[in-house]
Order: sequence, then C-alpha cells, then structure tokens
Amino acid sequence: MKNMFDRLKLMEDRFDELSELLSQMEIINDIKKFTALAKEQSRLSKTVDKFRLWKDLTTSQNDLNEMLADNDPEIKAMAEMELSEVKEKLVVLEAEITLLLVPKDPNDEKNVIVEIRGAAGGDEANIFAGDLFRMYTKYSEHKGWKIEILNAMESSMGGFSQIEFMIKGDDVFSYMKYESGAHRVQRVPETEAMGRVHTSTSTVLVMPEAEEIDFELNMNELRFDTFCSSGPGGQSVNTTKSAVRVTHEPSGLSVSCQEGKSQHENKDKAIMLLKTRMYDKIVSERTSEEDQKRRSLIGKGDRSEKVRTYNYPQNRVTDHRINLTVQRLDDIINGKLDLIIEPLVNEDQKQKLLGES
Repeated sequence: MKNMFDRLKLMEDRFDELSELLSQMEIINDIKKFTALAKEQSRLSKTVDKFRLWKDLTTSQNDLNEMLADNDPEIKAMAEMELSEVKEKLVVLEAEITLLLVPKDPNDEKNVIVEIRGAAGGDEANIFAGDLFRMYTKYSEHKGWKIEILNAMESSMGGFSQIEFMIKGDDVFSYMKYESGAHRVQRVPETEAMGRVHTSTSTVLVMPEAEEIDFELNMNELRFDTFCSSGPGGQSVNTTKSAVRVTHEPSGLSVSCQEGKSQHENKDKAIMLLKTRMYDKIVSERTSEEDQKRRSLIGKGDRSEKVRTYNYPQNRVTDHRINLTVQRLDDIINGKLDLIIEPLVNEDQKQKLLGES
C-alpha cells in the first residue's frame, strides 16, 4: 500500500492546489485555463474522496485495535465487532481505489462523433449500417445520451452508405471507444431468393469530440464549398445550396454536412466535424507511438480491424477481441449493448492493471 499511498497523497495535494487556483480571479477570467483546471479537478475528485474515506477508516481501525487491549469485556467485544466491519470496508475500498488508479484515457469524459459506412456486401452492408445506427440510437436512449445527425447518405435499398452523428452525454467515449472497427453480419438478406446466408461488413469509427482546449484550428487554412443536399442514390433533394463542404487545405482533409436547416448551421457542424477528425488523427498518431511500447488487448480501434460478428440465424454476437460470445443478438441489436461493452471495459482494466504491475 506504500506506493499506492504516495500516489494518492500526490493526487490529494494536487486536488487541494486546484481548489485554490480555481478561486483566483485571474484563473476565473481565463475561460480556457479555468475549464482545463476544472476538468482536471473533476477527474481527481472521485479518487480523492475514496482516499479520504480510506484514511478515516484506517484511523478507526487503529483506534479499535487499541480498544482490544481494554480490560472491560464489553468494550473489547464491541471493538472486535466494529473492527470486523471496518476491515471488510477497507478490503472493498482498496479494490475500488486500485481500479481508480488504472491510467485513464483523457478523452473518456468526452462526447463522440461516430461514422458508420457500408463496406463489403453492397446493399446488405448499407442496410446493416442502418441497423448499427439504430442499435447505437437505442443504446444512447438507455444511457440517457442525445444523438444529433451531422451527415447522412441514405442507400436506395435502405440503411446508409455513410452516416455521421454526434452522441452527447456523460462519459460517452469511455463506453463507445470499443466500437471502432469492422462489424460483420451473417444473415439471409431480404433480396436473397434462395434463402442463403450472406456475410457483409460495415465499418464504425468513433472519435472523441475536439474541444477548444485540445488544439486551435486556423480558419485561414479552410476552404468552404456549398452544394445542394442529396438523398438516396445521390439525387438532389433541394435547389438551394445549403450543404457545406469544408477542406483543410494543408492536409487535404475534407468533410461535408447537409443535415442542418441552413447553410450557416451546416457550416458550423462541418467545422466541428473537421476539428474532431483532425484531433482524432493527432490522438491516433500519438497512440500509435505508445503502442510500440505496450499494446492493449482490446485492439487498435482502426477501421480495418474485425471486432465483432452478428450471426442472425443463431441469435449470436461474438466479440473477437476477447473471444466473448453472447446468444442474445436480438437484445443487443435493440440497444442492450452493455452485454458486450461491460466485459470489454473489465478486460481493458485488467490488462492495464497487469501493465501497471
């Protein structure tokens, strides 16, 4: 516990220092700095609260141990009973603190932007992309999160060839980050006359929302183009150029948005989407460097990695990263995604704990 205590004491000292800094007028007047420090304090608060409770219980344990030497049998019996309870609480608390000390992803508390694309399998892949979008929509409803569509290219047979949307809420990235990769579906398509099972693939990319404190985007490096919104098959759905494409000229990175009601709204959403893509690129490059030292069992999170298979005839979902199979596809596709995500979170924490030790 010595090394753990030292780490916790440093965190407690930093928490107190942040409390003092956040009361200073020069910090309060600097919104960017105030926001960054407030977020840092928020990340520390749960661990510091547990540490302070641990210290109180440890003090109680020491006092009760002294009471065991008392000559009064009643006092001694009471001390033994209370000491047993305190020890049980300390065991649970130390396990909770150990998990809290697992290195945190600084993006875990952020909103996310998700992109789903139909990949191998033509129309069936696009239909499955629509199924995945509905699954994430229902999962978000269970979690109390909100969804906002940023850009969508509907498929003529149903679903989407591509859809981008934002999910807003508490700790969204900490759950959704495990969804990036290739999702494979095995089922009989509605267009299949012979009743044969086909395999199709849709890809999912989950990016933490870029915020002002992450990096600054030079607006002078952006080119804006406008065009008419399109529907299934690419046909124009209106005559006004309300859709917006934003290109970051130095990198060539380009995004489009057509879901807003006006050109101004689409421009704002496109800039947000571009910033998020650029931030995701920065994070991916940084993670790639760190992965040379230590790779997570949960995976790289890139688009090419096969992460999950949804087998409809057998009502089965398999997550290939942790060899988990659940015979409840109907529940999972209807939003009960924690059946898969919670084991992924637990395995990720386990691997990080092993890495730390």
